[in-house]
Formats: sequence, structure tokens, C-alpha cells
Amino acid sequence: MLLTYLDTHLLDETRLLAATGLDAAALHALQARRMVPQPSYRVRLAVQCESFFGPHAEEATPCYYAVGTPAWIDAVQALGGEDEAYALFARRYTARLRALDPVAQADFAAEWRSFLDGTYGLCTKSGLPEEIAAKEWATAQVARLLAEEEPDRAALAGAVDLLDAASSPFAPHERARSSRHRLVDAVRARFRLQGHE
Repeated sequence: MLLTYLDTHLLDETRLLAATGLDAAALHALQARRMVPQPSYRVRLAVQCESFFGPHAEEATPCYYAVGTPAWIDAVQALGGEDEAYALFARRYTARLRALDPVAQADFAAEWRSFLDGTYGLCTKSGLPEEIAAKEWATAQVARLLAEEEPDRAALAGAVDLLDAASSPFAPHERARSSRHRLVDAVRARFRLQGHE
């Protein structure tokens, strides 16, 4: 189930390289310069099989990236280094955040670290700054509304819908512990909110 999920919702390194026209050395150089995220998943596979020709064993370590990674690579490839990539990330994140809430604040340094670590390829659909901003803002709004004695149901439904739109479905082994489970599925069930598919 995990490999099916990863192949459906992320890009393995082979597909990422094909989409960007980079070779592995160029990708790893951009990662070493802290301009491009690390993989969101690293899978260690040990395969053993038997056939008419006898037993066979092999190992592999495929890496999986957010589906938005090719677009991010395209945007930063010609930039001078981490400072310029970080500035682009902050501009794009801020533009989306301001569209949601003109007075909202963000910890860009922390978001950038999580972005580079590959975290947002795991928990957002695209892993791009705009979606990260939407996810983080919606998460904070849902938490704030849940802390109220009588939450505004329309505001809660809107925040949950936004979080749903930005959040990945999560890998099968992670769903029960995910923000999607806690802040989308459980909140919709508790408040009988309809999702906007």
C-alpha cells in the first residue's frame, strides 16, 4: 500500500529527473546548496524472490519528492544560492498568506527549514510555498476556532475546507497521526460539516 501511495501522490527521483532534465548530480548539488528540498520519503527495499532460475535478492533505496518539486527547481535553478531561493520562497509564501489574511505573520526561517527537509512534500499536495502558507494558516485557524466555546461554524468549515484542499491524503501508515485526520476528518465528523470535493 505504501509504494502505491508514493507512486500515486509523489514523484520518485527518476521521474523528478525526467521532469526537470537534471541529472542526479545536478539535483544533489542544488540540495547541497540548500535551494531544493530533500526527499519527503526514503524507502529501503529488500526484495527476495524465487523462480525457475532460483532465488534472487536485491536492495534499493528509492526517494520520493513532492509533485511541485519540478516547478520549484525551474524557479530556482538560475538563482545565485540559498539566500535568493529563500527570498523567493518568502515572497511566494507571503503573497498567499496576505491573500488569506492581511495581518497574519509567519516564521519564515522555520518554514524554510521544514521545506528544505522535505516535510511539506509529505503533508501538502504540491509542496510549493503557496500551499504551505495555506496549510499553515488554515491549521492555525482551525486550532483557534476549536479553542472557542462555540466556534463559528461557517468560519470553521471554511478553514477546514482550505486545509483539506492543501493537505495530502497522507501515507496509509501515517493517516491516523496526521493533521488531516485530527483537523479535517475528525472536525468534520464532530461538527457534521460537509466537505467541498
